Amino acid sequence: MNTAALFAMIAVALVAAISAVFLRESRMKTTAMLVTLAAGAIILIRLLPYLDELIQTFSALSTASGVNSSYLGLLLKIIGVAYIAEFGAQICRDAGEGAAAMKVELAARVVILLLALPVLTSVVRSVLGLLA
Repeated sequence: MNTAALFAMIAVALVAAISAVFLRESRMKTTAMLVTLAAGAIILIRLLPYLDELIQTFSALSTASGVNSSYLGLLLKIIGVAYIAEFGAQICRDAGEGAAAMKVELAARVVILLLALPVLTSVVRSVLGLLA
């Protein structure tokens, strides 16, 4: 990612944030929330090519190191869940729903633990095999 792309995304976020503040002061809370959501969507769409590059790089590293590619897939899923949950929680907070944000974060933690369960099971079996 070049710095110009990063600055463009920051500019979108700043314009949306300033617009949302003015809209909230004008008692247009729904419009303010929609502006914030639209900015988030624009930033996510602009990030997609960079995410693809990141996945390809991780895949090449996995192949070069001989690490099982299923672990790479699992790692990417966990990272994806974490980022999506954080995005969802921030949207809830922006809407003034802190309790809903906390529940989104809790749900993400449970999903991440469930995704990591096969790796954890494998590690425990390996340790038990060494001890036996």
